[in-house]
Amino acid sequence: MGQNITLTASDGHQLDAYLANPAGDAKGRLVVVQEIFGVNSHIRDVCDGYAERGYVALAPAMFDRLEKNFECGYDAEGVAAGRELKGRCPWPEAALDIEAARAHLAGDGTVAIVGYCWGGSLAWLGATEGGYCAAVGYYGGQIIELNDRQPQCPVLLHFGELDGGIPLSDVDKIAATHPEVTIHVYEGADHGFNCDQRGSYNEASAKLALGRTLEHFASVFG
Repeated sequence: MGQNITLTASDGHQLDAYLANPAGDAKGRLVVVQEIFGVNSHIRDVCDGYAERGYVALAPAMFDRLEKNFECGYDAEGVAAGRELKGRCPWPEAALDIEAARAHLAGDGTVAIVGYCWGGSLAWLGATEGGYCAAVGYYGGQIIELNDRQPQCPVLLHFGELDGGIPLSDVDKIAATHPEVTIHVYEGADHGFNCDQRGSYNEASAKLALGRTLEHFASVFG
């Protein structure tokens, strides 16, 4: 369903991206932001899933500045490799690459953003930078670091109750600072509960979160 395209950031950096288009008229346009594992088969599946539901979905390769064509699995080696790259990807450069994806879609209408894991934090960053009509973040562990920033669009956040990397105290702080943000915590769900390639996949929570995500987008795209 999808195809690989090339984006150009405002500083001249060129990066790959995976673009999935719906079969008919688009309901809306989404920037889909990867986990630390790259634009791998799961993220491509996520994009394809949004396209099947009527959305244009574009996933920029956020690690292209550091390592072209990076993809990895969910084992310990993959986690270590992804974390190492994430640690060398500062917020300002990540923001440029997300903006390149948004700008590519913006000519066709308004754009929303959705991200997973590291991408969940980047979706929050994008929401605070402006230019989006809506944002959704799945288990973004670094949102707490950006909690002093104010979203410029409606935001929906998903967290797992059992996520050891994101204390519920952090979720409470985000909720207290941003009462306008809709936050859901999924009972019995761990980090990565949306990814059906991970041992932490929780089908019930993933389906519920997707339904809420689609409702959130429908409320702004009409």
